[in-house]
Formats: sequence, C-alpha cells, structure tokens
Amino acid sequence: MKRIYLLSLCLTVFQSCEEIMPSAPANNEVLDGPIEGLSAAQLRVFLAGDEKFSEVFTPETGLGPYFVTSSCVSCHPGDGKGHPSSGLTRFGKFTSGSFDHMLDQGGPQLQNRAIPGFEAEIVPSDATGVTTFLAPAVTGLGLLEAVSDADILAHADPTDLDGDGISGVPNYIEAPDFFEPRSFHIANGTSYIGRFGKKAGAIDLKMQTVGAYKQDMGITSDFDLEDPINYNDSDIAIGSVGDPEVSAGTVNEVVFYLSTLKPPVRRNIKHPNVVNGEVLFDQIGCTSCHMPTLKTGDHAVAALANQTFHPYTDLLMHDMGFALDDGYTEGTATTSEWKTPALWGLGLSKDAQGGSYFLLHDGRARSIEDAIFMHGGEAAQSAANFSELSEENRAFVIQFLESL
Repeated sequence: MKRIYLLSLCLTVFQSCEEIMPSAPANNEVLDGPIEGLSAAQLRVFLAGDEKFSEVFTPETGLGPYFVTSSCVSCHPGDGKGHPSSGLTRFGKFTSGSFDHMLDQGGPQLQNRAIPGFEAEIVPSDATGVTTFLAPAVTGLGLLEAVSDADILAHADPTDLDGDGISGVPNYIEAPDFFEPRSFHIANGTSYIGRFGKKAGAIDLKMQTVGAYKQDMGITSDFDLEDPINYNDSDIAIGSVGDPEVSAGTVNEVVFYLSTLKPPVRRNIKHPNVVNGEVLFDQIGCTSCHMPTLKTGDHAVAALANQTFHPYTDLLMHDMGFALDDGYTEGTATTSEWKTPALWGLGLSKDAQGGSYFLLHDGRARSIEDAIFMHGGEAAQSAANFSELSEENRAFVIQFLESL
C-alpha cells in the first residue's frame, strides 16, 4: 500500500512540476546555442566563453572607471539585439577634410557612466557627428567571419558598372597590432575589410571583442592595456585593478563562443504567405544588398568550414541617403554609408528588445515596415517598389522577413 501511495505521490509531484515549469522553447525560437558539429573539447571552450560572456564586472574586478555597461549580456540579452536603453554613442568631427574620432577628448565612444569617485563623460561640444548604435544579435558571426575577402569583393560595384543603382563597397579598416591575417584576408596596405559593426569597423571577432571590453566596460586586456580616459576628469588612464583586467585566454574563449554560436533557425518556411513574400522580396530588389546566400572557405573549426548559409547580407557598405546620415563614420566609409545588416534572426529580435521592434542602427524604426520606408540612397528604389505593392503583398513580405 505504501508503494502505491508513494507512486501516486511522485506522479502528482511530477505533474505539478510540469504545470509550474513550462517546457523549453523550440530550437528555432531561441538564438543561444552552439553550432552543430563541435567536438567535446570545442564544446568545453564554447561553454567557458559563454560563462565569460555572461560575467558581470564590478569596480573590484576591473569595471571602468568609465564605462557604458557592466557585462556583455546586458547589451546582447539572450545573444539578441540590444534595446535603446543600452545604446552606444559614437562621436567625432571633420577636420581638414578627414574624420577625427577625437581620441584626445575620449572618442570615438562615449562612456556615459563611471564608478564612484570618477566623472562620467559627456559628448564634446565641438563634435559634429554624433550617432547611436544599438547592439546587434551575436549569433552566426563565425560564419560571417569565415567568408573570404575575395567573395566579398566579387560583389562590390563601386562605380555601378551594371547600372542597377547599387554600388556596394568594402570598408577598409586599419589593422590593430594584435590582428593576425588568415589565408582568406586580402590586405590593402595596412588595412583589411571590416565586417562587424554598423559601419563594419572591426575586421574580425577578436578586434570587435577587445574593443567592446575596453569601450563598453572599461576592461583592459592583453591586447589593449590602456583604460578609457575622460579628459574632463584626468589626462591619464586610471583603473581600479591592475592591467590587464582580463587575460588573452578569456578574450580568446569569448571569441570562440561568438564564432561558434549557431545561426538563427528559420521558421514557417513552407507557409504559402512566407513563400510568396520571399519571391516578392527578390522582385522588388532587396536581394541586391541583402544577399540570401554566402559560403565559407577552409577553417580551423571544421563546423565552420565550407558551409553554405543564408544571412541576407553582402557585408558591403551602401549609401543609405541623407535621412540616415548622422555625420559619423569609421574607416574608409562615408557618413551616409552603412554595412548591410544580416537579416537572419529579424523575426526574433523583438523578443530580446522587450517585445517591440527597435530597428536600423539607432532603433528609430519601430516596425519592419517603418525600417523599409526609411531606406534611402541606393535602397530608395526598393523602398518605393515595396510601397507600390498591394497591402496583401506587403504583408507577405513582412511575414517572410519575420520568418528569418
């Protein structure tokens, strides 16, 4: 009798747990998780990087003295897009025909917070270019990093030779001392093609990660030993912890984590509305920049080698017109040029942004349709083509984009 009672009790407990604890979301509804095909050793590095990516810094562990946020995940919740509340402010000015990132006044990024005893930065009064960047989703980045420079250049058309109104160009970025070119990189003097960031200001994930540690959290590393400086507060870099505040090993683990996060998984691929929307997306000219398919080459991580994937980007810069020109730039890009953002994961982005869309580089577009209508410059014709579709067909295009 006791056994029957205990069995009944256990079943009741398990049933109650199921009611209290909802089932995990489907794989295609979340961004977090490793790509398939990693070895056991690689999974251990992935998990170590995941832990470091989630670390919350304090003044005792190196935060600041000037910073924007205290952890990577506060800008990339669930590895997804950031909210305007955690946006990054970049600034600079034109001097004698060239863009000055105002390093002597704390540029290029504003650290709007400071630890006790220090004064947060303010944007210099003579900055003429000021912009806000929302953090992107960080999934699938290893695949984008593994696309060869030759493949990117093959799609560039700086003088619009084909006459389609699209003239994508690469953004060449001066390589930092710690940059290690791979076989697929093509040098342009001491510069290489940037592919990460709104302006493609980072050549690879290590450059992006080192910069984020320093500029976003005030964390020094073996690759950049100097803390950010607020020149209104002091003319020397002062940290509360000895430098480096994170090791090369930590940076490399985070880089591996970012490079092996799975790409977003599409949903509702076979739904008739989604299928129709995909056809229309191509017909109105959007795929001229948002290229559906790219390929990787050889790679030290087998799971990233020789992969065909579908990010909907060409990794090139395009002139987006006056309305999206904030007067700020990086590398060889003009102030009105922006890197084509990968559209994969677009349908999940609002989940990371508190349930509402904040699109384009600064979150000004509150819906996918708004974002399309704000496209100018090279994309103006595609936006016009979208506006000329019937209401039903526009809805099909939106449903397709939400499936990515």
